[in-house]
Amino acid sequence: MEIAIRPRLDRADAEALVRDALGADLEFTGHEEFKDGFFNAAHALELADGRHVVVKVAPDKSHKLLRYEVDLMATEIECFERGLAAGVPMPRLWHADPEGGVMIIDRLEGVPLPKVRDTIPAAELLVLRKEIGAAAAGFATVTGERFGYPRKSGRTMADTWSASFQAMVDDVLDDIEEQGVALPRPIAAVRALVRAEHALLDEVTRPALVHFDLWDGNIFVKRDGDGWAFEAFIDGERAFYGDPIAELVSLQMVPEEEFPAAVDGFLGRPMTAAEERRLALYRSYIMLILIAECRVRGFDAEQEANQRKWATETLERDFTAFGI
Repeated sequence: MEIAIRPRLDRADAEALVRDALGADLEFTGHEEFKDGFFNAAHALELADGRHVVVKVAPDKSHKLLRYEVDLMATEIECFERGLAAGVPMPRLWHADPEGGVMIIDRLEGVPLPKVRDTIPAAELLVLRKEIGAAAAGFATVTGERFGYPRKSGRTMADTWSASFQAMVDDVLDDIEEQGVALPRPIAAVRALVRAEHALLDEVTRPALVHFDLWDGNIFVKRDGDGWAFEAFIDGERAFYGDPIAELVSLQMVPEEEFPAAVDGFLGRPMTAAEERRLALYRSYIMLILIAECRVRGFDAEQEANQRKWATETLERDFTAFGI
């Protein structure tokens, strides 16, 4: 799949980046380009010394990006560094260059969950969902200095979660307004919705690390006897410091009957009514991002239509539940 902003690199380019970072005398015995990502370029390389690595390269800074996407490689590197230090299963980080927009990580042994999900019996899948939820909870053990995206500019960072989340939502609404894209409710009404929920948001007092992109494509599993076991999470570029409950947004992107197992693993209990309401706010936020990014990514017409339809229908349900 060709994505307009994804950098175009060949094998020689990828090898040169790895030699610059890990050693000029390295030799390579294999290469594979991953074309299913929507932002960074990603190339897998097999080294003669037996290592298997993936080199990721951020889009050129000249591209028009969404407001929250500025410094995304630096955000992902911070997510990896702090997540790994907290014991979250993620690929080893060999090299990190946030200014140059390059990172090199281990290639995982397993495969993304969607590739094998249909082969996993229902009961085993529920066990796996609980394991994934428990592993995701490791991100929430990491505490940031302030709420918001960890960017050099400090944009969206604040001492309260309500102020930070309002800035995050305002940014993506500004992107949508600039694009002239229609939402199921007026933009002013969406801004007002978040303002009306400030007291609820400020029940969150600790800025926890949130990966915020743990859909099944970013969850790797590997063979474990006759079955499949969780291996690791990838792709931390959407990460921010905020409410741990926001992590459940992407973990909820599964069949309805599987989500309670993920919640059980993540929280060890059902969500409270307040947490359910905050989750709906965060779900609305990611759906606004999915609408805004269609124009920036340069999706083909079919993909843009499908993504916009799903996000709009989800917003319609949640906005109706909020009474706007």
